[in-house]
Amino acid sequence: MRRLSYPLCVTAMALLVTTGAEARDYGQHGAVWPVIEPDLLQQIKARLTYLEASGETARLNDELKRRTIARVNRPAPVAGLTLAATLRRWSFDPTITVDADITDDKGRTIITRGTRVNPLDTVPLRGPLVFLDGDDRAQVDWAMARFGATQAKFILVGGAPLELMKARQRRFYFDQGGKLTQHFSIRAVPAVVEQQGRALLVTEQPPRTARRS
Repeated sequence: MRRLSYPLCVTAMALLVTTGAEARDYGQHGAVWPVIEPDLLQQIKARLTYLEASGETARLNDELKRRTIARVNRPAPVAGLTLAATLRRWSFDPTITVDADITDDKGRTIITRGTRVNPLDTVPLRGPLVFLDGDDRAQVDWAMARFGATQAKFILVGGAPLELMKARQRRFYFDQGGKLTQHFSIRAVPAVVEQQGRALLVTEQPPRTARRS
């Protein structure tokens, strides 16, 4: 009879012990809850139903309407601007570099990438752009006296454009978020942007009677 070597004997004994071992129940440790996934849509529907029944929806709609009308009548003033105290004038080059090919409706390239384009070559500025604070009556009077008979566009950086349109019988625009004043590097008003050849002339010049209301 062939004798098993020592390592094989140890392995065989381990297998026998494992095979004969019994499974044990160690019981329950800690509380266990079933997994419940709430229906988000049902929760939203229930919340909306409650808000409508309580009148909260109507109140919120009225508040939104009121705020919207208020923003239209008097937009947030452009921050960081001051009243022009001294004359400041500079030239602004509107030329841009095209960063991608521009094609027509048939896919034909009109302007290639990297081309420098001056918008004034095709779309000239019809009239001056006049930036002013609509809450400063002196600025509005100055603008009307100097540019009232021209095609100038009056662009407010503060004030109530609809109210001024009614009172002055002229269209007023608003520089929402200060995009235009930032684009032209305007720091004070009143300021005027006028075309001068293939460039724009920007002037900050206080009217003689200009003052803060």
